Amino acid sequence: MSKSKPLFRYADGRLWNSLAMFYSLGGYLLGIGLLLAPFWGLKLVGTLLLGHAMVIGAYLIHEFAHGTIFAAPANNARAGEVFSWMTGSCYADFQSLRRKHMRHHVDRADVITFDSKAFINGLPVWVRKLILVLEWAYIPAVELIMHFYVIAMPFIGRTEKQRARRGKVLAILLVRGAAFALLGWYSLSALVLYGVAWMLMLTVLRFADAYQHTYDAFAVLEEGDIPADKVRDRAYEQKNTFSNVVSLRWPILNLLVLNFSYHNAHHEKPVVPWYRLPKLHEELYGSAYSQVVPMKELLPSFHHYRLHRVVSDDYGVFGDGPARAERFYGAVGVSFLTAV
Repeated sequence: MSKSKPLFRYADGRLWNSLAMFYSLGGYLLGIGLLLAPFWGLKLVGTLLLGHAMVIGAYLIHEFAHGTIFAAPANNARAGEVFSWMTGSCYADFQSLRRKHMRHHVDRADVITFDSKAFINGLPVWVRKLILVLEWAYIPAVELIMHFYVIAMPFIGRTEKQRARRGKVLAILLVRGAAFALLGWYSLSALVLYGVAWMLMLTVLRFADAYQHTYDAFAVLEEGDIPADKVRDRAYEQKNTFSNVVSLRWPILNLLVLNFSYHNAHHEKPVVPWYRLPKLHEELYGSAYSQVVPMKELLPSFHHYRLHRVVSDDYGVFGDGPARAERFYGAVGVSFLTAV
C-alpha cells in the first residue's frame, strides 16, 4: 500500500502557511464586513484590513507559483486561482502568472509582453498628462492599465490561445460585476472603499517591486528570447537584486509583506518558503550586506520619482553612503499579478 503524499510541501510549513492563508482569507471577509458598518471609524479599519489581507494574498500567490506551500503542484495551482480572485488577478489563469514569473528568475530580466512605457509615451498628449496626474496623486494608473490589458487581451489578441479565454473572461466579468453591483447597491461607500483597499494593495506591491531589481526589461512575445547582450549569471543576479527590508531593527515587521523583502535570499534559493527567508538571509549575507536597503531610505525616491519612472526606462543607480538611494528611481509595471 503506497504512502499518501503530505498536503504541505514542508512539514514545518503546516502552521505558518495555515496562519497566513487564514489571516488573508479571514481578513478579506472581515474587512468587507467592516466596510458595511455604520461608523466611519470601522469602515476605515476595514479598508486597511482588507488592503493588507489582499497584500498577503498576493504574496501567497507568489509562494504558490514557486510551489513552496503544498506538496502537489495541482494544489498550489488551485490555491493560486482562489487567491487570484481575491486580488483581482483572476482574468489571467494562474499558470500564465506562474510562467511569467519563472521567466523573471530563469532569464534574470524583467520579461514583459506589454511595454507600458512605450504605450504611454505613444498616447495623445492629453491622455498621457491625465495618466501622470493620476500617478502624481498616488493612483496606480500604470497597474490599472496593465490589469485592464489582461482583461482586453483575449478580445484584441491574435493568437488562438488568447481568443480561447474570451468565454472565461466574460464569465469572470459577469460574476465579479454582479458581486460589486450588489455591494454598491447595499452600500456605495463600501464599494468605493473596496476600490481604495485594492489600490492600497497595488501601491504596496509596486513599492516593493520598484526597488528589488535593476534588471534590464525586455518586451518580447510570451515565448520569445531575450537578447544575449551580456552575461546574466548568478553574480549578475545578486548584484542587480536588493533586499528592501521593512525594518532592520525589528525584523518581525517584514511579515507585513510575508518576508518578500528578503529578496536576495529568495533569488539565491527560490524554493525556500517565506517563513525561512530571514534565517537564510542571515546565513548567506549576515547583517552588513551591501544589497540591503531599509524601506525608509527608499520612500523619498519613491515619492520624488513617481512620474519619472512611469515614462523612463532608466531605473537609476544605487550608490554608497547615507544618500545611496537618492538617485535610485525604481521600476514600474513589473507586477507578478499581471501576466503581460
